[in-house]
Amino acid sequence: MLSGERLRLGVVGTGTVAQAVHLPLLAKRCDLFELTAVCDVSPGTLAAVGDRFGVPPARRYASVPELLADAGVDALAVLTSGSHGSVCDAAVRAGLPVMCEKPLAYTLAEADTLASLEPRLLLGYMKLYDPATQRARELLSERPPPRAVEVTVLHPPAESQLEHVPRTLVDDVPEEVRIALAEETESLLTHALGDAPALLRRLYSWELLGSVVHDLALVRNLVGDPVRCDHVDVWPDDGPRSLSILCTLPGDARLSIRWHYLEQYPAYRETLVVHDERGSVGLSFPSPYLLHAPTELRVVDRDGAGERAVGFRSTVEAFEQELVAFHALAVDGTTPEASVAEGRADIATCQGIVAKLADLRELPIGGEAAPAEVAIR
Repeated sequence: MLSGERLRLGVVGTGTVAQAVHLPLLAKRCDLFELTAVCDVSPGTLAAVGDRFGVPPARRYASVPELLADAGVDALAVLTSGSHGSVCDAAVRAGLPVMCEKPLAYTLAEADTLASLEPRLLLGYMKLYDPATQRARELLSERPPPRAVEVTVLHPPAESQLEHVPRTLVDDVPEEVRIALAEETESLLTHALGDAPALLRRLYSWELLGSVVHDLALVRNLVGDPVRCDHVDVWPDDGPRSLSILCTLPGDARLSIRWHYLEQYPAYRETLVVHDERGSVGLSFPSPYLLHAPTELRVVDRDGAGERAVGFRSTVEAFEQELVAFHALAVDGTTPEASVAEGRADIATCQGIVAKLADLRELPIGGEAAPAEVAIR
């Protein structure tokens, strides 16, 4: 039962993203949410966050089952890394609406378990709630079919993006908990990829489901999911890497993703440009950790014998808009921009990309991603 319109919220995962954006915005939107409980596997981080944001010690939990059994919350935000399938399943079955950061899960089986729970889950990605993204989607619906979509991400380490953010991260996770989490991750990766080598397992869990999955969400939101992965390249095989992914989109358009993790790069850069026979619609995003930094939309069309470029800049905080949408889901049942179906599509696309690389390099792959077909299921 919801406690009026101000929701008692439990937060699972109090690490970097929580401390940089979600918890400060929850404090700002105290008209919508009361931060009632927090949960983390690091006792030191949990204590620091609880003290900073005013969560009493009795409402700080080391595990999700403890929180669900005791905290008396109306909704749950799941902000941990890795697969969120089991946590989301437990929370929604306990009657709670859930906001879950990407990825939803590591396996199609986890997503299928959650399918019947879709009306109660918001799959998080704040850029879907950015006014510039929403304006771009409206414009694209009135334009000719896309010919090509080009995505470029220049990704420095998170530390260089977070120098302005006060945060406390304590490396004191109990060894038995650390081992259990690692074993669960390996079990899920084996279910997804079989006995695939480390190169493919890391590509799937880190670069794809950990980062590129966000760009796939933007592409889906604007023009649709890839229907086929045509080529994948990864270099170098060890250390910070770059990815090149080429896919076919609905209507025979082509998608190109260039993703580069660059340890000395000065600032995060992300661009997405849709080209059609008439012109281009492009988005430029700042670092996700810079609240209220402008997203830029630029539309280029022919104008007589010349070119016309029209711009739009939005400083509305997309993370805050996402929280508002989550409140609307919990209170009114309002449909979110993404839920379980989109999370399943993320997994299927990422498995198709890994399967394509396995095929190109003649590497073994099994599990849900086998056989190594180029079609994305």
